[in-house]
Amino acid sequence: MQQIWPLVEATLNVHPYMLKATLDLKAGKIYVATTEKTFDPFIIVKARDMLQLMARGVSLQQARRVLEDGVFSDIIKIGNLCKNRETFIHRRQRLLGPDGATLKALELLTDSYIFIQGKTVSVIGDVKALKAVRRVVEDCMFNVHPIYHVKELMIRRELMKKPELAGENWDKYLPQFKKNITQKRIKKKKPQKEKKEYTPFPNAPEPSKIDKMIESGEYFMTEEQRKDKKDKDLKKQNKITSMERKVEKSKIMIAPEEKTRVKSEDKEDLVAKIKENSDKKRKVNNIQASDFVDKKKKRQRLE
Repeated sequence: MQQIWPLVEATLNVHPYMLKATLDLKAGKIYVATTEKTFDPFIIVKARDMLQLMARGVSLQQARRVLEDGVFSDIIKIGNLCKNRETFIHRRQRLLGPDGATLKALELLTDSYIFIQGKTVSVIGDVKALKAVRRVVEDCMFNVHPIYHVKELMIRRELMKKPELAGENWDKYLPQFKKNITQKRIKKKKPQKEKKEYTPFPNAPEPSKIDKMIESGEYFMTEEQRKDKKDKDLKKQNKITSMERKVEKSKIMIAPEEKTRVKSEDKEDLVAKIKENSDKKRKVNNIQASDFVDKKKKRQRLE
């Protein structure tokens, strides 16, 4: 800012504007004031906007356009629109697009200048362009891709060329995109702990190691006696574990219980059934033979 400051003073101290600007490096502030030769009182507001754009990183050539009639500026704050930093960076990159393609498309369709720096988006153009760009930027931060708005702006530009459709409603010509709203994950409720009864007295202190040793009697033993006691305890535990393992191994070797088969019918019943079946077969065979003989006799008579 200090290097460009002489050019800033020269642009503001020209005939139509005639403003006085001072740069205070100690306080870190810039002051703009009118002089006796200033004709338009509103120019001081436009000069303030120009300096705000320059503070956001906009070049002087683009920022000085704000001083012209019919040209305005807008600084859109996008830092508070996304809570997560990674999603914020990803969605800000959507505005730029691959090699700045989407940003250039928005600039051409809205006839404006857009500059993205940090957590702000600076826009220079007319009132319609500022409204359109603000809508695109805010929707992009709310997970709506800017390419949808680019398509809509392109269709609007083509419809504006036709004077026949000036009085008609353009909603039927514009694309309608549905927003895919993802359902938020329902957090599982943690089981509530049972509330203990209130007692004014504090909890009893837990016994320390020394107290436990006094209760068991180890505190009064010598080091050799303590070692002997530990060895005995280990031997007891080893015996118990070995016995449990033997029991588990013996379970594998035990044979499973045999299922008792239910006795079938007696032999006499089986013999009776077999005889009945054989008699039925004989009757069937006899009937078939007699029929065959009758058919033969009938044929002979006919002949």
